[in-house]
Amino acid sequence: MFLLSDRLQSMQESATIAMAKKSRELKALGKDVISLSLGEPDFHTPDFIKHAAIEALDQNFTTYTPVPGYDDLRESISRKFKRDNKLNYSKEQIVVSTGAKQSIANLVLSLINPGDEVIIPAPYWVSYLEIVKVAEGVPVIISAGIEKDFKISGDDLQAAITDKTKLLMFSTPCNPTGSVYSKEELKDIARVLEKNPHVVAMSDEIYEHINFDGHHESLAQFDQIYNQVVTVNGVSKAWAMTGWRLGYIGAPKAIAEACDKVQGQFTSATSSITQRAAIAAMDANPLVLQDMIAAFKKRRNLVLNGLNKIPGLKVNHPEGAFYVFPNCAAYFNKSYKGKTINTADDFCMFLLEEALVACVSGEAFGDPNCFRISYAASEPTLKTAIERIEAALLQLQ
Repeated sequence: MFLLSDRLQSMQESATIAMAKKSRELKALGKDVISLSLGEPDFHTPDFIKHAAIEALDQNFTTYTPVPGYDDLRESISRKFKRDNKLNYSKEQIVVSTGAKQSIANLVLSLINPGDEVIIPAPYWVSYLEIVKVAEGVPVIISAGIEKDFKISGDDLQAAITDKTKLLMFSTPCNPTGSVYSKEELKDIARVLEKNPHVVAMSDEIYEHINFDGHHESLAQFDQIYNQVVTVNGVSKAWAMTGWRLGYIGAPKAIAEACDKVQGQFTSATSSITQRAAIAAMDANPLVLQDMIAAFKKRRNLVLNGLNKIPGLKVNHPEGAFYVFPNCAAYFNKSYKGKTINTADDFCMFLLEEALVACVSGEAFGDPNCFRISYAASEPTLKTAIERIEAALLQLQ
């Protein structure tokens, strides 16, 4: 018998991927399951990006590339940072990876020693915690519930910082909540970081363009903490390129060089064809995304209107991404067919079995009172899903 590593044994399976797997299994049995578990746009990659990939194939861009990415891609990302975020990252400060998830893993492995503390506001994206655990860091969770719009303040951050704190990891717009930090809220975070120069902040901004009610704000815009911030982004969400696998960071040069070194031993560079396609995405005017963003906003409103009519569910008003994160604690201790719902895990399994709607428990995101719905689906599908959820919940006593 093989003895697997302690590292693996302590790692949790991705809850979003696990629920998607269960959905596929039920579908294979002939069940009409609506899956709202994965954060994947249901739009196709824009044609101009696909054409750039085809042109790259025709021009034989099929060999190894520099580990941090093609020079002209990194120059394109540098221009994008300047244009969209008013951030000055030179080519040497940018590392392109096989998805933003690898970008984050590179960063954590570059910075964290065993015992180093990493502050993670909850709710958080599921992989943050597991990546920190692999690096033998100590996750320090700051809970920010629905009453705070799932966002932390500078004072919350300061209270969690110790001399062992090495890294802050957060996202805006946020997965799983859709919450967006305003410029003033980020300024408050920056105030605390400035007082704690030993802390690096990872700002995950991969949903930046899916922002409904204002302009996206980047943490690194504050000059006094610019050299403490690593900005993470990628092409999966706004550009509907989930399968292409490309993420990137803008970082202080020493951190970028460290991530380059880590990546050189794990994967080297991401796909050459993906990189050529990504140049087209980076150079494009974000205004071409307006129709997609408008569609997501319309879906958000549809889902919010439906959920707000269901007694017991508490819902905030997410301003970005394509998720809602309702509080379902009012349904705990209720039963159906002899089964009692004690946790958000139970709640989501009930919805899967009785409503045939797949969502993801908030347990995986650090909030045991909530569940995540991805509204990256068509309006008719979302309408049906909400109707099924309401009908199923009415059966609980």
